[in-house]
Amino acid sequence: MKKVLFICSGGMSSAIVEKALDKEAEKKGIALTSSAVGSGEADSVIKEKDWDIIFVAPQVKHRFSLFKQSADEAHIPIELIKPTDYSPLGGKNLLKIIEGLS
Repeated sequence: MKKVLFICSGGMSSAIVEKALDKEAEKKGIALTSSAVGSGEADSVIKEKDWDIIFVAPQVKHRFSLFKQSADEAHIPIELIKPTDYSPLGGKNLLKIIEGLS
């Protein structure tokens, strides 16, 4: 099971992208679980669970270097979501990134 963390502005805007990723993973028979948090909670949440990957929403890209530092310390891959993938159609591209981790 892949564990995916989304970091966005308030922890809610990623719901659409989470659902799109879940749908694509289900189509391919890939088990994953995801969670979304606001940027203010990111540091503590990164450290509390063994995530397989962290995705950062475009609206908080200005804080990416801070999230990356925490992710690097925890040895977790982190990716900035392209604005075009931060939509109901982005699940397929995000799943490709996850599949590339294996």
